[in-house]
Amino acid sequence: MNTLVRENGDGDRAQTQQFVVPFASVTEAAESYTLEVEMPGVNKEGLEVSVENNELTIVGRRHFPTVEGALIHHESRAENFRRAFEFDPSVNADKISAKIDQGLVTLTVPKAEHVKPRKIVVS
Repeated sequence: MNTLVRENGDGDRAQTQQFVVPFASVTEAAESYTLEVEMPGVNKEGLEVSVENNELTIVGRRHFPTVEGALIHHESRAENFRRAFEFDPSVNADKISAKIDQGLVTLTVPKAEHVKPRKIVVS
């Protein structure tokens, strides 16, 4: 996974957030595209999916449990996840659906009607 640094301007001070770029797979079917994005440790409450200017952005924030006692060894990274995909006009952004199951985010992105295959009746 790659790391992405993003600066947010907040008045006079700028905040720097570090994100890990998660692995993703994109498949195409006749009616839609399916995106699968790996975000281990992210649950429904920590997931943000948005579309703006033909760009789909997925942000996953992890919540680590508080550890009582002395932490002896820890290998999990504290960074959150962020991935963005740019769309062309061949998708119907208004009908995108998303679900998350055990850290795997699955988005279904329907194709616009004008690009779906259709059968032409011969007379």
